Amino acid sequence: MNVQLMSYDECIAFIKRQWLARIGCADENVPYVIPVQYSYSGDRLYVFTLPGKKLDIMRRNPRVCVQIDQLKSKHSWKSVIVDTRFIDLSGEECREEKDQAWSLLAKRTDWWEPGALKPTGRIVDNPSHTHMFFALEIIDLSGRKTDD
Repeated sequence: MNVQLMSYDECIAFIKRQWLARIGCADENVPYVIPVQYSYSGDRLYVFTLPGKKLDIMRRNPRVCVQIDQLKSKHSWKSVIVDTRFIDLSGEECREEKDQAWSLLAKRTDWWEPGALKPTGRIVDNPSHTHMFFALEIIDLSGRKTDD
């Protein structure tokens, strides 16, 4: 197995093709990692979710790490790490970007389910649990891959 660095352009092309990532945020030096579905445009990843722990943490500490990978086999994989800045799109001044996020995410079937379903499998219909979109602005990235 030969591990190679991915160029910036290879990393961006890989991010564009994928849709599942793990985001890592930290609260008082305690890490919290969760999977999210995303869409990419420009220098941002867009995510749909319900209020909860991850949003509370990212609002307090907007520095978020994103890991996106593809595992074909033990010796054939790609992995990209992205340093980002959380951007809350809940305000009315963000309406246009929020609409863009919705449009991008809506290209995938059932894109809303992970953000709208609780572990019971039921759609959350409590008005206090209003869904929201957020963006993760890319600050830096790096990638590795194998050539098998």
